[in-house]
This record gives sequence, C-alpha cells and structure tokens, in this order.
Amino acid sequence: MNVEKLKKMKGKEKIVMVTAYDAPSARIAQDAGIDIILVGDSLGNNVLGYENTIPVTMEEMLIHVAAVRRGAPKAFVVADMPFLSYQPSLEKAIENAGRFLKVGANAVKIEGGEEFGDVVQRLVESGIPVMGHIGLTPQFVNRFGGYRVQGKTEKSREYLLRSARELEKRGAFAIVLEMVVEEVAKEITEGISIPTIGIGSGRFCDGQVLVWHDLLGLNPDFAPRFSKRYANLYETILKALQEFKKEVKEGIFPSEEHVFTDKSQGGVSS
Repeated sequence: MNVEKLKKMKGKEKIVMVTAYDAPSARIAQDAGIDIILVGDSLGNNVLGYENTIPVTMEEMLIHVAAVRRGAPKAFVVADMPFLSYQPSLEKAIENAGRFLKVGANAVKIEGGEEFGDVVQRLVESGIPVMGHIGLTPQFVNRFGGYRVQGKTEKSREYLLRSARELEKRGAFAIVLEMVVEEVAKEITEGISIPTIGIGSGRFCDGQVLVWHDLLGLNPDFAPRFSKRYANLYETILKALQEFKKEVKEGIFPSEEHVFTDKSQGGVSS
C-alpha cells in the first residue's frame, strides 16, 4: 500500500484503518489485510493510562511507532503527531514528522483544519505525506469544551467544508472525519478528490477507522455509540487469568508436561 494507491481507492473500494500500538497487535492487523495502521495518540488513553491524549509525548509515540513497524514490516503505517509537536513552528513540525519517518512511519496525521494549511504544505514539500484530521480533534478538546459532535451548526459545517478543501489544496492525501454529523461528512466526501476516513461520521465516508481496544472489547467501561465491538477480549483474557490463578493455587500448573528434567530434549518448545 502507498499514498497513490490509497487515493485511487476513493469511490471504488472502502479503506479500512485501525489503530495499533505495539508489535503483536500490528502483526495481527497486517495479517488481517488492514489497509492502514494508525499509531494514534489515543495511545495515551488506551495504553499509558492518561485521561486524554494531551500528555502524550514525541518520545512515547516514537517508541510505539517503531514497535508497530517491527511488528508489521509490510503495512502502511501512519503516525499521529502529538500535542505541541507541530503547533509551535513549521520547523518543529518538519523535524518531528521527519523523526517519525526515520523510525518507520509512511506518513503522519495532523489534527486541525484550515489554520494548519501551511504546516501540511511544508511537510508535503519536505517529502512527508500527511493525513488530515478534522471534526472532533481530541487535542483541542479544551477549546471545544468536551467531546462533542461537530457540524451541527451552519458555522461548524462551513468551517469543516473550508478546512477539508484547504487540506486537500495543501497536499493532504486523506482526511479523518471524527464525530461529524453524517450529512456534513457526506458533503465533504463528495466535495473533495481525496479519501475521507470516518470515525463516528456515518456511512458515506470513503473508509472507516476504529480504535483497537474499542473494536476488540478490551475496555469494558468505554463503549462509544459510533463504535462496534467485534469481540469481547476483556472477558476472554479475564477468564484465562482467573484459570491460571486457580491452577497455580491448587498446584495443577505446572504439570509434568510443562517442566524440564534431565531427560528433556531440545530447547524451550520441547
């Protein structure tokens, strides 16, 4: 997969993107044939235990982007630019985006609309593919006053439409639409030539993205309306750990088949 192939999928084939934050997850996503793996700054909520994405640092993101690349060497990997990694200056944006490509990302994702057109253009001119992200942008949650659906008012609709066109004009190869009302997401999708990838933005986007922990049911306390649980791995893992605890307490594990003796042959797998 590459940028040009993704752009050509618009209107012909739905794009599938998932987040992943480590090598084992990335390998599974690659083996499943997922089109894009996003190393999201949602790493903060789902892996690092932060309340939101704002505390996530470049150093933390770089570690996880590199891990995902090692786990999925053939995948198209997009790295989220964390809060304050691109806002301070164009030079800072180029430097940090370049660091992501050096550890294996194919592209970066930037939250924000028309006001970040210059950043997108400079990155693209520097040889760094950029995926845009408009609608609900979690890094700007304090400005929005919470996690609210976007595009409900005419002012919001016009801003989103302008931003999508501006990001396209400045060279973005795709745009994530997060929690945008379906009618506006449809209008944006039909009004630009690059793909839109929706999360909570309805049925008419060119693709869909879900967070690893949400679609696999790893967080029993979080079930957003726009997401769908395709598994309940929290319960599966919980039962496995409870069974392990029970067997250890009762002396069932390890059994003879799990121990080494002077007659054992070979290494770990024998």
